[in-house]
Amino acid sequence: MIKTYFYDYAEDTMYHDIDLSQKETLLANPDSLLWIDLYDCSYNELNHIGEIFDFHPLALEDCLQLNPRAKIDNYDDYNFFVFHALRYFEDAEEEDEISSIELDVFMGQNFLVTIHPVALAAVGKVARVCLKDTDPMSRGPEYLLYRIVDNIVDDCFPIIHRLGERIDDLEDNIFLNRGQTITEEILALKRTVILLRKVLIPQRRIFGSINGRYSFLVNEDNVPYYLDLVDHLDNILDNANTYRDLLNSSTETYYSIITGRTSEIITVLTIISIIMMPLTVITGFFGMNVTIPGSENPFYIWYIVAGMAALVASMLAFFRYRNWL
Repeated sequence: MIKTYFYDYAEDTMYHDIDLSQKETLLANPDSLLWIDLYDCSYNELNHIGEIFDFHPLALEDCLQLNPRAKIDNYDDYNFFVFHALRYFEDAEEEDEISSIELDVFMGQNFLVTIHPVALAAVGKVARVCLKDTDPMSRGPEYLLYRIVDNIVDDCFPIIHRLGERIDDLEDNIFLNRGQTITEEILALKRTVILLRKVLIPQRRIFGSINGRYSFLVNEDNVPYYLDLVDHLDNILDNANTYRDLLNSSTETYYSIITGRTSEIITVLTIISIIMMPLTVITGFFGMNVTIPGSENPFYIWYIVAGMAALVASMLAFFRYRNWL
């Protein structure tokens, strides 16, 4: 599906669903802006847009393939970006609770082309504003790109907040010995934090040096917005790094507790074995089918029981004295 939005600078008016065959006429004014949004598009639709704007074949190939990391490629007349938006489903059963959706962007002097496999809330929010207000597109493609990426980043804050709550609950539940449930929660949280960092760290590098060598030129009026975007990314990544350390610490604590409890069980079983060993020898001796001196005494069996009880009591007292129990 292809959606088009056009800001006419001369008339200060927004248009949508325009005829792309008039692209040269529309972009004759460098202060006007054309935004084309493609999602769930076909190979032919993508190639059609590529031919209109003369996009590089390698960039178009990247749009058709999944790119695991964000990046920026600089061409003569435009920049090509790869971003990733996050989708979080905590109660997902058949799929991972967190996944990423690729967003490819071509940005030229007065045009912006966004490509994504499914509808993105971050893009949809900006599109709805553009239908009612000229402000986002009247500021140029750099500001429009900022609005889209800022929405992607802002959508990460609820995820970070929820991860913090889950880690707090995990730390409380570790001492309740819930076994398999704790292990599954630790693994799920680690996967989520890893993907969060995997997605955001490369995107942070893109905006890490505004107007620098490895970034792209930004109009001075828009630099404060991108610096604010970098600050948001740093905030999220700082929290993600903290959660990673907390999860590693919680994992070590959990397995230390499991090891300690296992050691306690082994200690108890060892003590029982030590106590039973002499009792087994005694009962085996007196259970032999031979005449034993004193066996004619009617209290014979009670003497044996009393002796065994005294032996058990003395052994327990010794273990208690050595703090083995």
